[in-house]
Amino acid sequence: MTASLTRSARRTIAGAVVTALVGALLALLPAPAAQAAPVLLSQGRTVTASSQEHPGTAAAHAVDGDAGTRWSSAFSDPQWIQVDLGATATVERVELRWEAAYAKAYRIETSPNGTDWSTAYSTTTGAGGTEVLAVSATARHVRLHGVTRATGYGYSLWEFQVYGTSGDGGGPTLPGGGDLGPNVHIFDPSTPGIQEKLDQVFREQESAQFGTGRHAFLFKPGTYHNLNAQIGFYTQIAGLGLRPDDTTFNGDVTVDAGWFNGNATQNFWRAAENLALNPVSGTNRWAVSQAASFRRMHVKGGLNLAPNGYGWASGGYIADTKVDGQIGNYSQQQWYTRDSAVGGWSNSVWNQVFSGVEGAPATSFPEPRYTTLTTTPISREKPFLHLDGDGFKVFAPAKRVDARGTTWANGTPQGESIPLSRFYVVKPGATAATINAALAQGLHLLFTPGVYHVDRTIEINRANTIVLGLGLATIIPDNGVTAMRVADVDGVRLAGFLIDAGPVNSPTLLEIGPSNAGADHSANPTTVQDVYLRIGGAGPGKATTSMVVNSDDTIIDHTWVWRADHGEGVGWETNRADYGVRVNGDDVLATGLFVEHFNKYDVEWYGERGRTIFFQNEKAYDAPNQAAIQNGSTKGYAAYRVDDSVTTHEGWGMGSYCYYNVDPTIRQDHGFKAPVKPGVRFHSLLVVSLSGNGQYEHVINDTGAPTSGTSTVPSTVVSYP
Repeated sequence: MTASLTRSARRTIAGAVVTALVGALLALLPAPAAQAAPVLLSQGRTVTASSQEHPGTAAAHAVDGDAGTRWSSAFSDPQWIQVDLGATATVERVELRWEAAYAKAYRIETSPNGTDWSTAYSTTTGAGGTEVLAVSATARHVRLHGVTRATGYGYSLWEFQVYGTSGDGGGPTLPGGGDLGPNVHIFDPSTPGIQEKLDQVFREQESAQFGTGRHAFLFKPGTYHNLNAQIGFYTQIAGLGLRPDDTTFNGDVTVDAGWFNGNATQNFWRAAENLALNPVSGTNRWAVSQAASFRRMHVKGGLNLAPNGYGWASGGYIADTKVDGQIGNYSQQQWYTRDSAVGGWSNSVWNQVFSGVEGAPATSFPEPRYTTLTTTPISREKPFLHLDGDGFKVFAPAKRVDARGTTWANGTPQGESIPLSRFYVVKPGATAATINAALAQGLHLLFTPGVYHVDRTIEINRANTIVLGLGLATIIPDNGVTAMRVADVDGVRLAGFLIDAGPVNSPTLLEIGPSNAGADHSANPTTVQDVYLRIGGAGPGKATTSMVVNSDDTIIDHTWVWRADHGEGVGWETNRADYGVRVNGDDVLATGLFVEHFNKYDVEWYGERGRTIFFQNEKAYDAPNQAAIQNGSTKGYAAYRVDDSVTTHEGWGMGSYCYYNVDPTIRQDHGFKAPVKPGVRFHSLLVVSLSGNGQYEHVINDTGAPTSGTSTVPSTVVSYP
């Protein structure tokens, strides 16, 4: 959310006050069963209409929560607009917020199935403006049926809002807030045994790559002395201030690779956030690979991105961070740094990308392999938990345009703090039905560390909803359902969790917007941050397409979408997953896109004006032979394909690697495929054959030298076309 509140946001806050009061009473008294208060059921739901005046007045605008967008019909009678509430509900109120073109005579109709309709309200004296109508019905579908127009224009609604309770008659109201569960460890400077607890969890998590342990260490503002927080798998460490400098370690937050003989290429799924560090030796070690974020940190010294002994490491992500000294890249094959400040940077290996970073080296690709953008076109930092007095809140940072440097170095970051009482605190054992009931009630979601099985899709239908995970909370879809789906609404924020495919094939794991999405979200986009998707590794898993982005203006800010190449349940067909990320929406921006090992295309892009800043890919290791990856007359599926229909697209700092170790004779025609059009442009592309296990014929289309031999030397294209 931005700092200024929309009318929709003010309504949400008013509802949250009631929720908070109920939560307080529940904490004091035994709560009898209570009927849920009416909540807004229609926002973001599937909506259809008899007609629309022009493309800018689609039916979806009447349920998007935006008072500045509208649905308008053709200039004739009768006309209708109807909304599918997604499930049977008790409908108690309908609010019509008319534009100047309103209905003189109309009916409110309800239906259990979208076919058989009953009249719940009718009038021949409609007054326009805002009409609040009391109705009483049990229905899934609600329709406004316009009979007679009041003007010569059509029917025009800013908002069509249906209020009631979900489920047949509703149920007890779910309280917001509450404790964060046993796997969230909260400390202040006087807490005894902090180092012992850090060490205990690290022993459990150091090599538990596919284990079920999940942990978050949260430190209240203050100064902590002589700590070395070693961070293992599925572990998050964070300060609870509004700024990193509010919580200072005279010590280190360390990731190394001793568990894997000095090889850091499997140091995945962990996070450090919102802390200031005075490293003991002057330099902090953070030797990670994919799915390991370093956000909103202040390192008062240097930062070493390599493991002890300078073994292999395979890339990571820094954002909203200040490193006073030099960052030692050393053996890191690739890295992306966004909206930060650094004292210097050493070494480049294959692909180092910077956007909006003060102190970053200038672009010099292909040697040294630096690609630097002065600013990041659009960014909005990840939401985070913080303390306000004795109470928890979630801070939702404001959007920035042409961002450069951190959000916090020059004062308090801009954004909004939302009380925990407005969040449903999800704990292990929670069902998808309960989670969806909380969302329908108007609550945000805070997933505590744990593993969650869902037997139905988690439906995010309300604008500005936050879904925040702590400690790499993991969601597993059962019976082939889609794990999470977001409606075509403004400002949803998904952050800090892992979706792990189940053994029954899911058509998708995460969907951002329905297939017919078309609303303009440029002022308040949906963001996907530190959200990771995994197929196989922890056990058999399948998904046809992992992430589908249909909503316009979405920002994908650091994701790792991974079809597993090691672990349990791994094999060409065992963890079959044809496509990694498919983008259908327009004006989508990806900052830090890691997608690997899919059976066919890793990324497909159909939307217009898409942009990607940093892309890292490996093709599937386990292809059994050339025939298995043959794409018609083309050898192999490109790692990143822009559809021939697209006229405008741009990418910076993008690499694809092959390691066909089952059949090293496999050849790929190219790593990248795109239409040859003036508006489709790429900068700093490379392909690499790892030790000669497979080869690329070209970098992009038929441009770029082939890889050859076993020397693991990239073939590069500085700009295309």
